[in-house]
Amino acid sequence: MPLVTALLAGLVFGLGLLVSGMADPAKVLGFLDLAGAWDPSLAFVMAGAIAVGLVAFTLARRRTRSLLGLPMQLPQGHGIDRRLVLGGLVFGIGWGLAGFCPGPALVALGMGEAKAAVFVLAMLAGMGIFEYGERRTRR
Repeated sequence: MPLVTALLAGLVFGLGLLVSGMADPAKVLGFLDLAGAWDPSLAFVMAGAIAVGLVAFTLARRRTRSLLGLPMQLPQGHGIDRRLVLGGLVFGIGWGLAGFCPGPALVALGMGEAKAAVFVLAMLAGMGIFEYGERRTRR
């Protein structure tokens, strides 16, 4: 049952990305272009997502088990450190250059977007480089 629920949640998320325009790099870049023809519509999408997430995490913190009966696993990090700031910078730079972040890139890849394929390959390479560095640090 958890796999079916995860599949349905992913489908709803992907559909939301399509409907909101988050999978369209031109719309995203229009949102990020504060000095040009700024398109504020994605700010409303983000505000809606934050509101839903705020309610969901507030309710989830009160529980020890999920609605499917699995142990509740919430993020434990609370501090802002150098790694978080650098990761945010790399994420923001990639988002600004490509107009994609990971979720919308996967949706666009499923739609056959060539730019998304390049982004996803670069994202996977970055994840591999990070994992390699983490393993070397642990040794």
